[in-house]
Amino acid sequence: MNARSLVLGLAGLFLLTLIFQTFYIVDQRQQAIVVQFGDPVRVVNPPGKNQAGLNLKIPFVEQVLKLDRRNIALEAAQEEIITAGQERLVVDAFLRYRINQPLQFYRTLRDEQTANDRIERLMNSSLRQVLGSASSTDIISGRRAELMQQAKADVSRRAEASKLGIQVIDLRIRRADLPTQNRESVFRRMSTSRQQVAAQLRAQGEQAKREIIAEADKEVSITLATAREQSGQITGEGDAQRTRIFAQSFGKDPSFAAFFRSMQAYEASFGDGETTMVLSPDSAFFKYFERGPSGR
Repeated sequence: MNARSLVLGLAGLFLLTLIFQTFYIVDQRQQAIVVQFGDPVRVVNPPGKNQAGLNLKIPFVEQVLKLDRRNIALEAAQEEIITAGQERLVVDAFLRYRINQPLQFYRTLRDEQTANDRIERLMNSSLRQVLGSASSTDIISGRRAELMQQAKADVSRRAEASKLGIQVIDLRIRRADLPTQNRESVFRRMSTSRQQVAAQLRAQGEQAKREIIAEADKEVSITLATAREQSGQITGEGDAQRTRIFAQSFGKDPSFAAFFRSMQAYEASFGDGETTMVLSPDSAFFKYFERGPSGR
């Protein structure tokens, strides 16, 4: 290899290095901060602008730091939170944010790893503050959405006050559960509470049943008494009418009346078929057997 070839090789290597130091590509999903001697000088493809593609920088002087332009998901480690009722809950939460002010983000946090650590601490602090003032029932189901909105607003406020250059998109609880050592005692307490409610409901049902039965018995007694009263009145009216008819009939034909009373006496005396009477054959009791209906 002669000196000319060496010079050409070095020149080509320098030119290639110069090209790589001058041109850089920014993906449409990214935004770039151009830094000169450690100080940010401009932002390429920030939110609201379309500058993705091939770009230029001063070689060897300016450096390029690329940041994500999309929503960034941050899954926090599980945290144990004490609720307003002094109950311990293990909360598993996640947050989504976007870098909306790249220069401020770079000046405060420098990179996404540092940002995630800082934002996770803010999120845990807000969750402890907001969830610590609510009951476990509210956190698990009752006011969960409302509490998450409060926590999101608190994280956004703290991030803005700290000049982190981010926009909080969403904050949610993936899971809120009791610590393993507390589950059994809480289960027993909930079971006892449910049993008390069930016993109260059964007692109320039993009382309602007795009241219904007593009311039904009262109505039956009133109905039967009314029926007996009406029956007695009807029976009395019938007996009176029968007596009146008999009296009228007996007054018209005294011999028939005597015959009818004798027939009633015969029926009362011999109706069962087991009566034995010892009488004289010429007794007046038998006159209708010998003389017929006239008795003569």
